Amino acid sequence: MIMPPEASRPGPAPGALLLCRSEPDSVASVAQLLRERMLLTPAGEGWSVLVPEGKPWLHGEEPVDRVLTGWATALAVGAPWPVLALWWDADRAGYTLVSGFRRPVGYVWLANGTPAGEDEAMRTFATRLGLDLQSRDELDRLDGLDRLDRLTKPDPGADARARLRGLLAVLTRVGVALPAGLAPGEPADRLREVARVQPDARPIEPVARRAMARAEPDAVEGSPATTPWLPRTGGPGFRALALAQVAVGLPLAAWGVRRHSGGWITAGALLVAHGALGLAYGLAVPRD
Repeated sequence: MIMPPEASRPGPAPGALLLCRSEPDSVASVAQLLRERMLLTPAGEGWSVLVPEGKPWLHGEEPVDRVLTGWATALAVGAPWPVLALWWDADRAGYTLVSGFRRPVGYVWLANGTPAGEDEAMRTFATRLGLDLQSRDELDRLDGLDRLDRLTKPDPGADARARLRGLLAVLTRVGVALPAGLAPGEPADRLREVARVQPDARPIEPVARRAMARAEPDAVEGSPATTPWLPRTGGPGFRALALAQVAVGLPLAAWGVRRHSGGWITAGALLVAHGALGLAYGLAVPRD
């Protein structure tokens, strides 16, 4: 029997999940701009999960962690909610949290579960998600932080997959509840199959940029694909946000080109496109 490429590799096959702290309707409108086919389904109270249908980390020079960081950045910059990328391969596993224009924070474990990150990164992660605040009482709060802290300590009985599951167990405190079967360590094909049969799952198709750019201003204003990225016309920061997106996107894309990083090129290109669209929209539509 011919084994698939992932199954022929030692250790867990590469896989990834994108957790977004927002409802599926809001995530769907932004995820279309990634130019990647994905499946979207609810993942708890106020959370959604994106499951990539493709596996670009198997066909290019980008490892899975770098691809996911680029995707998470493209989703989170300009959106009012954070994105948590979970990823794993035969050698390592980890997460990256991206929130707005803040510097991404992440942590890595080797395949055998050995911590390979900095304790400060885990504490920053807890603060940004409110894990140190959202608890029933002081003992519960300390227990949650202690469980995160234990993930940064040696544990011969916990491999990388167990570490990510431990992380998700702590995240239940802020509402995360992944559907059964969407578990760290599973190969990408298995994740896709599980996501596809979820009752509320929906496919995410890449949006046609040219069609969006040619749309009438009124159509753009009401489009769910652009609403999360554009402030209300005449509102505070409308042009400032658009200019900031262009200013950040250009060097980000250039850096991605130099590093041959498809994920960062995508993030930079999206920022430039959104900023340019916002500027053009602001000129075409009179202020309220």
